[in-house]
Amino acid sequence: MSISVKNLSRHYDKQKAVDSISFEAKPGRILGFLGPNGAGKSTTMRMLTGYLAPTSGNAEISGKNMINQAIAAKNHIGYLPENTPLYTDMYIKEFLNFVGQTYQLKNLSNRVDEVIKVVGLIPEQHKKIGMLSKGYRQRVGLAQAIIHDPEVLILDEPTSGLDPNQLVEIRALIKALGKDKTVIISTHIMQEVEAICDDIIIINKGKIVANDTIEGIKKTHNQNSLEDIFRKLTA
Repeated sequence: MSISVKNLSRHYDKQKAVDSISFEAKPGRILGFLGPNGAGKSTTMRMLTGYLAPTSGNAEISGKNMINQAIAAKNHIGYLPENTPLYTDMYIKEFLNFVGQTYQLKNLSNRVDEVIKVVGLIPEQHKKIGMLSKGYRQRVGLAQAIIHDPEVLILDEPTSGLDPNQLVEIRALIKALGKDKTVIISTHIMQEVEAICDDIIIINKGKIVANDTIEGIKKTHNQNSLEDIFRKLTA
């Protein structure tokens, strides 16, 4: 498994933001990580990427332990946080070169050109990031996440705030990337899950309340509407 999570918890004093969750994510499949606001989605994403230390439990990325092999584990991860941190005064190529240098990539110029093409940034590639629309900024965020060709992509609310056309384009891009990577998408948008995910986890109040394929969860609950299932499990 590319991602293996065992009894992962994060507590803030008496509040259990994430409460002893366990799951696995498989290569070549896109896992939708769903939950209402405050359910523990982003906290889980931050622990999986090493930005936040767990109170207890463990996560492995491509066989590397996130606690005592953190640097090795992070080399296998591409991360797009909810609020994409970009240097708006930098040009797109300048920024991607900067990110690529942190991974000590060889043939960096060629790799930058390659990811610009993959994420559909060619028409905008000579602009400063601050001049881009939100949709194109999300593409820059995806480009920095995949520049080192990671096995695992962790995307936190990747389509938040996009217009309908941008939504379709970014979803198609994520689906294409998911063909040969392990992808986890944190979202609370049911249409997002239906459009691109293979598997689904629903978290509520820090605990996993569902973990199955989309078809499996619909069959278990005898429902075709993910929205109705979501409401039932998180009400």
